[in-house]
Amino acid sequence: MSDKKDSKPCHHCQSRSASLPADTTTIHYEKFWLYRHCSSVEQSHRQAQKAGQLFSGLLAMNVVFLGSAFISSMIFNRVAITLADVWILLSVLKVLCVFWVIYYLMGTSRKPHAILYRDSHAGPIWVRGSVLLFGSCSILLNVFEIGYSTILVRCKSNVEIMFPVIAILFIGTQIYFLWHHSKDCIQVQHNFTRCGLMVAVATNLLEWLLSVTNDSLHMEMESQLREVEQRFIAPGNETAMCVCPNTTICRVFQEGYILLYPFNTEYSLVCSSMLYVMWKNVGRTISHHHSLEKRPKFKLKGVLFGPVLGTSAVIIGACVFMMYQIQAATLDPSRQVLVIYFTYYIVLLPLMSVCAVVGTLIHALEKKELDTVQNPTRSLDAVLLMGAALGQIGMSYFSIVALIASNRRDLLNRLALAYSVLIIIQNITQNVFVIDGLHRRHVVAADEAKHARRCEQHTVAAELPGEEESTQDSVQEHSQTPPAKEEKEEDSKEVQNCEACRQRRMSVLELGQEIRKVSLSYIHTYSHLTWKRRVLREISFFLVLSNIILWIMPTFGSHPLFENGMERSFYGYSTWFVIVNFGLPLSVFYRMHSIGGLLEVYVTA
Repeated sequence: MSDKKDSKPCHHCQSRSASLPADTTTIHYEKFWLYRHCSSVEQSHRQAQKAGQLFSGLLAMNVVFLGSAFISSMIFNRVAITLADVWILLSVLKVLCVFWVIYYLMGTSRKPHAILYRDSHAGPIWVRGSVLLFGSCSILLNVFEIGYSTILVRCKSNVEIMFPVIAILFIGTQIYFLWHHSKDCIQVQHNFTRCGLMVAVATNLLEWLLSVTNDSLHMEMESQLREVEQRFIAPGNETAMCVCPNTTICRVFQEGYILLYPFNTEYSLVCSSMLYVMWKNVGRTISHHHSLEKRPKFKLKGVLFGPVLGTSAVIIGACVFMMYQIQAATLDPSRQVLVIYFTYYIVLLPLMSVCAVVGTLIHALEKKELDTVQNPTRSLDAVLLMGAALGQIGMSYFSIVALIASNRRDLLNRLALAYSVLIIIQNITQNVFVIDGLHRRHVVAADEAKHARRCEQHTVAAELPGEEESTQDSVQEHSQTPPAKEEKEEDSKEVQNCEACRQRRMSVLELGQEIRKVSLSYIHTYSHLTWKRRVLREISFFLVLSNIILWIMPTFGSHPLFENGMERSFYGYSTWFVIVNFGLPLSVFYRMHSIGGLLEVYVTA
């Protein structure tokens, strides 16, 4: 009786046995405490998942509200709540996250049946690469901060030295975790894993919020005083005399800190998005066909005009950016540099908008089926694109109202007005193009494999004409051997010389043949693509390079909306500063996230 009772499967396993492959091990969700107690209508895995997501989401919301209250109190009441208090709170959260990640790596992920599925859409290589790049820059940023605080150890507290050390440990652990486990669909310890992920998300969001507020102080000091040393005066310091001496090492720490500071904000946002996708994938089951689906790889074949135009935009933009930065180092950037800056945007933005509209029309003409498979990564990408675009769009609308109401019709204000209008149009058109492309099914690889075999046959047949002649000559020479041994001995040196010449000739022929094969393969691949797919790839690649330069310029300190004094005088210094410093980080994140979405559209075109 007991054996029969133990071998009887649960009703949950019976309902799911038909949908899973034969070799997949079933998991008894009835054993979990939250599954037994939190499902009031029907004990099912979906309701347990909803309950776990609700509980962990509430936990993250409370952590974010607590941290936001600390940061807001630090800004408005620097006496009661200092920057050191905020650092202590963030340090506690980071230590908890490090302990949880270690437990996940050493315990949860090694349990039996822990990772039965992996989401192929989560954590693409360019997202993980950006985490590695921004995380490395953030670690170097904290190293500079430690060096700066060590030099001024007499007027620095222990918290100011320990906080960067804990930050380095947290960033390094999180980089390793996201690089190796961002695709996991964990099937054990659901609730503890969800809570750990949500605490990590909340910690990264609070780190981003603190970075934004500190960056606001840096920009305010730069605009008002133009003194680099003042940027390092923390809000909680008791004296303003604690500045770095004018030495070479201090200059290196200061300039390095200022240069790497924007990467810290981007790192926190990217990590938050990846951790959120992992949170959505906790307990998720993926069909056998979906798990075996191969992702298309990034290839440069089939694009020609997009890289050329995009590279031109990057080179010109880099020149404009360097001119702007050189002038911005002075107390008053020249009016001519601002005119050149706005003119560059006014030329590039309409071209990007037209390309996005053409790409959207091609998506409509292609009549591809929509990909309706559940995909948390794609859903999050669409939400982040729309949400991050609100930062740039909001700043542009505020700027439009100020420029129109001021009724000043000089050249610079007209260019700024055109810039703001074009930014809104470009963001909207690009969002429509990217989101529409992400929801299209990618082309089946069967046609491409068939064409590849055809191209290979064609390239093999198109060999160099001299090869056949050389092979025939070699056969004739080997067949016409001298009958006498004496003649062989006499002509041995000549034969060796001929063999060496023949080998050199064959190596040259093989090299030319390989070059011709590569060229023919590229030409045939480019001509094989239909004009719709070809145009989509050209547009996607051009938009990728354009968004790269539009990400670089504001990230490294190019802020013409603040340097142009019209909006600042219209709204007031404090109000316009709040608008710019909450909209600017979102616009920078939007450009970076658009690059990933456009690469996805490119590889699936």
